[in-house]
Amino acid sequence: MKNNLQNTPFSLVLAGGGALGIAHLGVLHDLEIKGIKPQEIIGTSMGGIIGACAAIGLSEAAIYEHISNFSGLLNWVKFSWSGNAVVSNDKIERIFANIFGDKKMCDTTIPLKLIATNLHTGEKRVFNRSDNVLIKDALLCTMAIPGIFDEHIISDTAYADGFLCENLGLNEATYETILAVDVLGKNSFDHDLPDNFFKTNNVLEMFEKSMRLLIYNQTQSNLKKLEKNIILLEPNTKKYKTYHFHKTLEIRALGIGLL
Repeated sequence: MKNNLQNTPFSLVLAGGGALGIAHLGVLHDLEIKGIKPQEIIGTSMGGIIGACAAIGLSEAAIYEHISNFSGLLNWVKFSWSGNAVVSNDKIERIFANIFGDKKMCDTTIPLKLIATNLHTGEKRVFNRSDNVLIKDALLCTMAIPGIFDEHIISDTAYADGFLCENLGLNEATYETILAVDVLGKNSFDHDLPDNFFKTNNVLEMFEKSMRLLIYNQTQSNLKKLEKNIILLEPNTKKYKTYHFHKTLEIRALGIGLL
């Protein structure tokens, strides 16, 4: 696999998955060690955030430092008492502004594509270097889980998380060879059903498992249709929740050694 990626141009595709997306860092770590760079990066939600950091030239260690800030919920969570979501984007927007400044989608070192969803029509929106859009604005679109984070408005259009359309952006890859990291793949859910003492825990776990299955099946459908050379990495994320940002080190380790 190492020789294939070193000698062949490829697209790096990073899936969304909340805190599970921290596993992407382990893969980036291995790529750095091997001296391998993608020709483009495609990301959704957390995969988009980490992918955008890599696209502007940040090292994996630098990205890890930024992502570690999410381990403290008060660093980025601000509850909203109005609108359509429980979390305001104010603090997150300041974090993105600190990392990306006024850089636009066309200002990346590696071409970047970020997947979002048009909330008016349900259509997929892919922000790329042809758009006159700030990276931080495109990121606020791709990570806006409906009901959790505020939808983000660009030119009078409301956008939300790209997982509603394509959580693993395989269809947007330019190159014939794709290195795809799916943190919501076959290793992201248990085959057994929840069996906790408290029903509330079972209900919550069933809801999360259902979302993982829905997204997994979406990706499987896309995989079957795509006739490209796909190197699919599926970190074993089943023991972790999408909100486990305080387990940064453990989740990052899930992506190490998969290459």
